[in-house]
Amino acid sequence: MALRIAVLISGTGSNLGALAQAIDEKTCDARIVAVLSDRASAQGLAFAAQRGVPTAVVAMRDYPDRAAWDLALADKVSEFAPELVVLAGFMRVLGAPLLERFPRRVINVHPALLPLFPGTTGPEQAIAARMRVSGCTVHVVDSGVDTGPIIAQGVVRVLPGDTADTLHERIRGAEHQLYPRVVDAIARGQVTLDPEVRVHGAIDDAVALLSPVFPAFPMSPPGAGASS
Repeated sequence: MALRIAVLISGTGSNLGALAQAIDEKTCDARIVAVLSDRASAQGLAFAAQRGVPTAVVAMRDYPDRAAWDLALADKVSEFAPELVVLAGFMRVLGAPLLERFPRRVINVHPALLPLFPGTTGPEQAIAARMRVSGCTVHVVDSGVDTGPIIAQGVVRVLPGDTADTLHERIRGAEHQLYPRVVDAIARGQVTLDPEVRVHGAIDDAVALLSPVFPAFPMSPPGAGASS
């Protein structure tokens, strides 16, 4: 039976779209039972509604404080009885109520190779650090910021002349490949999250597809500008 997933978004929901496409193509054994957002303006809500997926908005401004919002979010997600909560561009740090309601059943995709560059500026940090490679990380969500156990990673090359925006766009492409594969692997028992993350081989193939052996960078002579 397909894994019941609730997807949390704050914006366009491009990873939501990638998950939906993989489900349609029967390469991800999951069913999206709800899409929730902290923003009524999130474009991904319209995408979900067009597919007949129930949606809900839990906006922080509608609650007297953060603690009340945390509890309301946990209650609303629980109404849909998901087996896995999938963050897809959800721009809020989750509080204890949701994490305690779904222990080790909340995952996120982050646009950097954790533990490097946590937070909201992974691509910018990779550019500033002059990294040769960057990528994405799918991890279990815990009470920290991008500190939970790593499930899988995909690598992309940082090209000469890259900006944070161009790098982030390629990282999104890697996310769109990797995230549905991880959800599928969890659904099929090829990845287990309890009591710790265990990968039973299948997801390694997905990571390998995103991690080719890159040719060496062309090196500029001393004093020359970087090629673009």
